[in-house]
Amino acid sequence: MNKNILKSVLLGNQLEIERVELLERDFSLDEYERMVLVGIRRAGKSFLLYQKIKNNLRNGIGWDEMLYVNFEDERLSDFTVSDFDMLLELHFELYAKRPILFLDEIQNIEGWEKFARRVADQKYKAYITGSNAHMLSNEIQTTLGGRFYVKEVYPFSFKEFLDFNGINYSENDILVTEKRALVKNRFSEYFFYGGFPESISLRHKRDYVNGIFQKIFLGDIAARYSINNYHALNVVIRKLAESIKQPMSFNRIANIVSSTGVKFSVNSAIKYMEYIENAWLVLPIDNIASKLVDKVTNKKYYFTDNGILNLFLVDAQTSLLENMVAVNLIRNYGKRDNVFFYHNNVEVDFYVSDMQQAYQVSYSLSDKDTRCREINALKKINKVLPVKEFFIITYDEEELVVEGDLIINVIPIWKWLIS
Repeated sequence: MNKNILKSVLLGNQLEIERVELLERDFSLDEYERMVLVGIRRAGKSFLLYQKIKNNLRNGIGWDEMLYVNFEDERLSDFTVSDFDMLLELHFELYAKRPILFLDEIQNIEGWEKFARRVADQKYKAYITGSNAHMLSNEIQTTLGGRFYVKEVYPFSFKEFLDFNGINYSENDILVTEKRALVKNRFSEYFFYGGFPESISLRHKRDYVNGIFQKIFLGDIAARYSINNYHALNVVIRKLAESIKQPMSFNRIANIVSSTGVKFSVNSAIKYMEYIENAWLVLPIDNIASKLVDKVTNKKYYFTDNGILNLFLVDAQTSLLENMVAVNLIRNYGKRDNVFFYHNNVEVDFYVSDMQQAYQVSYSLSDKDTRCREINALKKINKVLPVKEFFIITYDEEELVVEGDLIINVIPIWKWLIS
């Protein structure tokens, strides 16, 4: 790696970050001295580093005590794990002070975790981001050895989306027709185009979101894992989008791709799904009623942002509604061991184990058969799992359903997201 190029990158980043105007997210990096931020591309991880840096600058911590590098900078294409020492040496030559490290999209540097462990052992403060869920793997976690706190970052929540648009609200506000209408109007935009921070102020949001998807498809999946069969990868992703409300097994995925005329094994389906998950394109949840084998092989998959899911669907409202509920539950309660679906003679869309909450998602309860089906499912799960709260999330209907001892809160999605 050329040292002069690296110096130019470091100094240029300082000017760029100082010029950036941010909407500060309610997301503090102050609690821990070493953190790894992970999540889908363009979710705002870099801006969280900027937020921390700019707060430091306001508090009298200068660039002589901070070092920021974005490893997606094309000028760093030759950077390898051995160049991390040069990076530190260059900062010491410039400032003669130990820096707080801000290392952005570090997954591009193979072996990064060994460097991260070393600087942690040397008591550096370090904040790292990455767009690959492999950074959460047991292998890397073992290497880091508990030295870093790992935090998942998602695109804007609806609350953050409203804040960005300058819409202040309170519980009383949304009872007022004018403010309620404003919130609901902006929700429609959020519902269809998602919460990628940089898309919010753009007129052509769909084009921007499609650009993110193409970067994930071509760069984070196809190029990273040397996939040449673009057709098979595209079919898998499209089928996941079409089947958003149904469990998908590896066998079914393999059969669907093979039916298009491409040889595609179950083993290939397992690998492709791993790659798609690693890119944070989809979030899997398990059936809490399943045995271990079924939990591993027959999951539901939800897209990390509604904007990307909406690229693939026609008449998408019901799928987008369930997807948005899933992502919000995962964001709030964690995806690996707390948010499930239930399927065993009866199907319940979501069960949050820590909170003992059961959720059904239905665009509308105006149809009598739909209403009975959703309510009866919640009655049945109450007999097999501990449930303290029952919800039916709709698009825009609200009521309180009382069935014997069962109280079900029927609430519109937009109101639930800000409650």
